[in-house]
This record gives sequence, structure tokens and C-alpha cells, in this order.
Amino acid sequence: MAYSFEQFCKDANAALKADPGRGGKETIRRNLEALLKNDEFVRSACGPDAEYGTHQIYRDPDFDFVVLAHVNKDARKSPPHDHGSSWAIYGQATEYTEMSEYRRVDGSSGAGDAAIEHDKTYRLTPGVAGLYDVGAIHSIDYPANARFVRVTGTDLETVERLKFDMTRGKAEIIQSIGVN
Repeated sequence: MAYSFEQFCKDANAALKADPGRGGKETIRRNLEALLKNDEFVRSACGPDAEYGTHQIYRDPDFDFVVLAHVNKDARKSPPHDHGSSWAIYGQATEYTEMSEYRRVDGSSGAGDAAIEHDKTYRLTPGVAGLYDVGAIHSIDYPANARFVRVTGTDLETVERLKFDMTRGKAEIIQSIGVN
């Protein structure tokens, strides 16, 4: 029997209850890879009949983590960014995502002048998930019709996040709906 979405959500809650740190998140990452082997789940959440856009498919009542299905029509490349006080796990469902990781080298942590350096780039392919912990700076680049499942530590629209402009040497706050 395939690993179900319902079991994934229960196991994610249990993982954070047992270890709210990196170990619990790594367990969620591994479990997301197992979930992405469930063809029925991938088809229903991210398949060819899924509506384009980003869809919240679960929000945990205890830990507030969110599971989102990203059904992308067009190709996209993001600037380097972080998820503020949240973490994120990306699990590829279709196509691929080129993930690039960066590190901040100017000794600061907020908006304003900022220097970051590229560390590495790699590809998430179907069934592969990557963990980006609190403060991790990364960018994504995917082709048309790429689809992935993302688990975030909270609703990212409610936390201050940064995007980085490497040409100008600036970090800017991402304007979210729920952040003043």
C-alpha cells in the first residue's frame, strides 16, 4: 500500500513533536520523498488535471506547518531569497527544479546592504526533496509545467522574508499579504 497523504501529515506532526529541530525536519524531508512515490497523490495534487497555482492542501493545528501543492504553468526563476523565521522543504513532483544555495558574507542579517556568495547548484528531480532551514538563502529555477510540493514551517505570507539583489548588493523585505 502506498504511503498516504494523511499518514504523511500525521508523521510530520510526530516528527516535530519528537524533534522540533533539524532532525524532525529531516524526517519530514525523507517522508515527503516517500509520499512523492505515491502516484495517486501526485496525480491528484500535481497532475495534469490540477488547477494551476499554489494550493494549500494542509495546515497542521499543533505546529502550524503548511503543505502546499505548486502547479506551475510557466517557467520561473526566483531571485535568491530566504524564508525568514520559517523553514521549507521542496519535493519535486514533475519536471525538475534547479536549486541554488547561497551564504551571506557581510556579517549582517536584515534588509539593506548585503553581500551573498553562491555555494552550489543542483537539481531536484521527481521524488527528490530538499530541506532549507531557517535563514537558508536559495533560489529556484524551473521549466514550464514543473510541479512540486512544499512544506513550510508556517504560512510564509505571515513572516518577514528577504530577497537578495546580487548586482546592487541589497537585501529587501518581500512584501507579504499578512505582514505589516
